[in-house]
Amino acid sequence: MAQAGLSLKARALRLLARRDYTRAELVQRLAPHAADEAELQAVLDECARRGWLDEARAVQAHLHRRAARWGSARVQAELRARGVADAELLQAAQQQLAATEAERAQAVWQQRFGRPPADAAERARQLRFLLARGFAPELVRRIVPRAVALRPDGADDP
Repeated sequence: MAQAGLSLKARALRLLARRDYTRAELVQRLAPHAADEAELQAVLDECARRGWLDEARAVQAHLHRRAARWGSARVQAELRARGVADAELLQAAQQQLAATEAERAQAVWQQRFGRPPADAAERARQLRFLLARGFAPELVRRIVPRAVALRPDGADDP
């Protein structure tokens, strides 16, 4: 797709048609194509006025895409990296994530591992996996079961 002759507004609409962006993300993507800062801000203001650019909707869309697989800390860091600076939006997102954090961590662990670790090294690996996903350390310690000693024939001990 050639985008050489597109106006700044057309570029913004093309981006917003794919997914919701934060204002900061759009500034970053559109700035190289803007003649000056005033033109860029005018286009962004028009997009916001018409409801095409909505920070709260962008946050909710990001939560919908990422929350099932990632912990609160990771999702919050991604939101800040996307330029969400509104403390109320970040607080609302944190509350929404905290409500389901334990269930999401359990589901991620179950999908990835599904059975208790065989030894301490395996448990440490499982703990690191969930921590890297952004789940809280105390929650991760509760989710990952203690190592289970396996009998020589491969069956679990009762």
